[in-house]
Amino acid sequence: MQVFDSTIPAVEVTDLTQRFGTVLAVDRLSLSIPPGMCYGIVGPNGAGKTTTLTAMCGLREPTSGAIRIAGHDLRTDRVNALAQLGIMMDGLSLPERLTATEVLRYSAGLRGLDDSWRARADDLLEILGLDAAPRTLIVEYSTGMRKKINLALAMLHRPRVLILDEPFEAIDPVSARSIEQVLTQHAAAGGTVVMSSHIMDFVERNCRRVAVVAGGRVLVEGPVDEVAAGGTLNERFVELVGADPVRPLKWLT
Repeated sequence: MQVFDSTIPAVEVTDLTQRFGTVLAVDRLSLSIPPGMCYGIVGPNGAGKTTTLTAMCGLREPTSGAIRIAGHDLRTDRVNALAQLGIMMDGLSLPERLTATEVLRYSAGLRGLDDSWRARADDLLEILGLDAAPRTLIVEYSTGMRKKINLALAMLHRPRVLILDEPFEAIDPVSARSIEQVLTQHAAAGGTVVMSSHIMDFVERNCRRVAVVAGGRVLVEGPVDEVAAGGTLNERFVELVGADPVRPLKWLT
């Protein structure tokens, strides 16, 4: 994997707007994500995070705006832009009647990878704990196991940019720690990890920059410690997005 030219953003989003009928899901959102780091996108449910990541991945045509991946325009230079990406998004289908190794072999063949994919596949299956049941078919996988095989597929071709939607959801703590170490290694080697997460501890510990999104807009963006503004990221997040106190429930008294 080659290190990005530091003058070219790994991902650049300009005035991204996404409408679904009368619903404005993303409202002129702009981000410039430098290469070689873990970058967090956080926000409440319905903030527009997944919609934004889906557009970054080329899985949905935005209503308006522009997206560039490593300098390649996703609209006009789609093939080269998508070649830079590894993605893990909910809802992507998998070949249900294959094992993890067979799925990785299938992906390697589609991408025309040389035999070096085999060592990478073995490493990923071991680290993610998917080698314990090598004959298990994808159809029998739990939600957490599906997350892990999707991550393995995203990383197999050593992409420059990983885009991950809630990578730790339904993942046990031991596996989460392993995934965290893999992602930080990817960034240390010059790659970029762009991820949404509700796990503020991970974002605060590993991401160099973070964007807080609500209502389809960026409320604040910058280095994590600056966004946290002297407190924890979780405290700052609650302050920014607002959290009304829960009224007393009479039926619990």
